[in-house]
Amino acid sequence: MTNKYKIPETHPDFKLNKLHFTNADLKQVAYSYIKEGEPFEQQIGSFLLDWLKPTSYIEVKTSGSTGEPKKIRLQKQHMVNSALATSKFFKLPAHTKALMCLPAEYIAGKMMLVRAMFLGWNIDTVPPSSNPLDQVFKVYDFSAMTPFQLDNSIARLHLVKKMIIGGGAVSPRLRNMLKEVDSILFETYGMTETCSHIAAKRLNPRKKKKGERPFKLMPNVGITQDERGCLIIKAPNILDEEIVTNDVVEIITYKRFLWKGRYDNIINSGGIKLFPEQIEQKLNKVLDRRFFVTSMPDDSLGEKLILFVEDDFSEETIDQLKEQIDNIKSLDKYEKPKKIYLIEKFEETPNGKIHRENTLKSKVS
Repeated sequence: MTNKYKIPETHPDFKLNKLHFTNADLKQVAYSYIKEGEPFEQQIGSFLLDWLKPTSYIEVKTSGSTGEPKKIRLQKQHMVNSALATSKFFKLPAHTKALMCLPAEYIAGKMMLVRAMFLGWNIDTVPPSSNPLDQVFKVYDFSAMTPFQLDNSIARLHLVKKMIIGGGAVSPRLRNMLKEVDSILFETYGMTETCSHIAAKRLNPRKKKKGERPFKLMPNVGITQDERGCLIIKAPNILDEEIVTNDVVEIITYKRFLWKGRYDNIINSGGIKLFPEQIEQKLNKVLDRRFFVTSMPDDSLGEKLILFVEDDFSEETIDQLKEQIDNIKSLDKYEKPKKIYLIEKFEETPNGKIHRENTLKSKVS
């Protein structure tokens, strides 16, 4: 594929912070952001300059949540195609009033700008923070947040009519808090390589269903599984070739799937396969601090299940946690941690997610 690429002109209805910009205008905006803007505006400016270069791709950083962050190339046309699919799936036409509160350093922020430029949205930017709606005093049609931002924005969610949540799991505690929220909220599935999300599911559905709700695929996305039960994504509009993931799934229909956990996180304890993510969903019912489950080598079991909790060390706290865990009826006996570690501060990835491997390495000899 040639590197020469004619950048499509911005949509005539596109506005960034209340002003319309053509491609030529955007270059000047980008320079002014980089020279005079706040750090989050400098990131926006850097992305806009990359976008306006006459190349068919941009280089982006992966989040680092499942390995070392790395730079990959994304085709600009794929990003535009992803934006069009988002518009169709979530019913977000031109003149959508959007709020950008994610950093433009990562794919979620970059795609908010791409959607605005080519769908004709009116997008306002605010500094990315843990509580991005605190200084917002108007109603928006659409925004995107992390679960952490969502958790800190419950009282002001009436300011956003429709929202997508990505970048981490949404806890049962948070889901429960969202039941009576009027905003339409979606949990998304995706990655940097797929230009953000390729599937979504309602977080606060009006119609209650028994069991877990499956993810529904975006337009022009197909899925299969490999021999491990891991998801394979086929999406010619946004991918040059199919992606084999490490996400163990259960395919319900050709358009819907249930996510079970990461293959590389599966724990084989005494011949029983344990999915940390599913166990964490159950533990979330009683634990109100950051935590995760993982494993350590064990002579008799092969691997034993252990629990890390972000808290100051105290034997009394460990005893309380054991009692709380014993009272979780949905937790199978094999899913109960064999050991609990209290860690004052977890190791984190560059964008604030828990780095399980580094925490394990640094705290347990």
